Amino acid sequence: MSSLHNNLLLLVVALVATAITSAFSPSSISNNVIGRQQQPIIIPTPLRLSEENPAEWPEERRSAMFQTLLRDLQIEGVPLLGCDANQVHTLNAALWTTMAELGDQDDAQRACLILEEIPTSACLAFAEDFTVLKTQNRLMDHLPELKRFSVSVLGRGVGPALLIETNDRTEEEKATAAAQRAIEGTYDKEKTIAALKSFIDRVVVNLEACPYTKSVDISAVGLEQRGVTPGPVGYRFSPTTDACMTMSVFWNCICEMMGEPDDKLSSIMLSLPGIGDKDHDRFAAVVEIVGRYLCLFRGDASFGLVHFHPEYDRSAINPVDAASYGHLPPMSWLRAILKMGGHGAEAETLSDEELALSNYQRRAPHTAINILRMSQVNAAAGAKSIVDLDLGNGRIEKASGITLYTRNTLRMASIGGESLQSALDTDIAMQS
Repeated sequence: MSSLHNNLLLLVVALVATAITSAFSPSSISNNVIGRQQQPIIIPTPLRLSEENPAEWPEERRSAMFQTLLRDLQIEGVPLLGCDANQVHTLNAALWTTMAELGDQDDAQRACLILEEIPTSACLAFAEDFTVLKTQNRLMDHLPELKRFSVSVLGRGVGPALLIETNDRTEEEKATAAAQRAIEGTYDKEKTIAALKSFIDRVVVNLEACPYTKSVDISAVGLEQRGVTPGPVGYRFSPTTDACMTMSVFWNCICEMMGEPDDKLSSIMLSLPGIGDKDHDRFAAVVEIVGRYLCLFRGDASFGLVHFHPEYDRSAINPVDAASYGHLPPMSWLRAILKMGGHGAEAETLSDEELALSNYQRRAPHTAINILRMSQVNAAAGAKSIVDLDLGNGRIEKASGITLYTRNTLRMASIGGESLQSALDTDIAMQS
């Protein structure tokens, strides 16, 4: 086996050893939920490659066919990577790390990830959603590295194994990959995190964009009476420019949070300066798939996300006129939010340009993802935080955070675009 394949195996084994809290029941996909097991997961209808469905075969036949297919792959020289993941977060960490390592090679690669403790239906869910993702040009136009990949369940589901394959890079793709690797070497971890802390101190703490963050190092302050213990913020960094490696780093952060109590690790700020630098569409596409695969197995029941970018623009986030996981409310909702928040006059008099300054809540010096525990989010929001927001013309939408978004929108408008941009430019300059 090549050194690449040995490294892959070591990475997979190391990843699945990190988790502590069980959040995945091997016996049923309906229990495959991070931290919450009472709601079933909706699994897409399996792709039918023939009239015969392996799920309907006797167990003995499925097992025999599974072993036969694995032997065939071994004969072909395809690495068989054993993985003892038995939970959602370790499954995704192992899977995306394997994909990142395969995708790092210019030539075509194949590997089979064997997941004996994972229900085959969970493997099918991932493979089928990834197949759908590759048909969505809105995203794939900004995720070109994923076009090389195909992910399938071995034998249409005779057993829990994912066959991951990549195509050869073209000469143009090789040049692009080399340029991206060179860019990754220019990011300084200490300077990047220092710049992010400056932004958090300026906007989140001093402007009280989040009233429960009182310093750059501790979060969830003031929620003790609601059952939440304050704890340290973990700052994590990756210089990667690659979508698969971003997913790998993100899921390793999820594994870390699953393995630590709140008072040891309250939340994580993940710095990703190489993702979408000066390319907002790229940023939007990458963070969308981050949220997409967290939500695929209902991980959003346990974790909330907050996305940041130097040019953050909610009007360029899909969907433009509906809620989007991890993002600000749509710009078209802000006047209704202000009215519900008791500021009807400002809702009428503020210009669209002044309302758009609310984007500065999320304009950090580089791409970053704040990973929050939903226990904190729910405690901060309160039991009656979700309301019916009247958008006019008979349209009613569920919304939350009315008080917070009202205050932040008015505060950003009062500061003004020139001052906000000057302060952001200062944060960005700290990274040089």
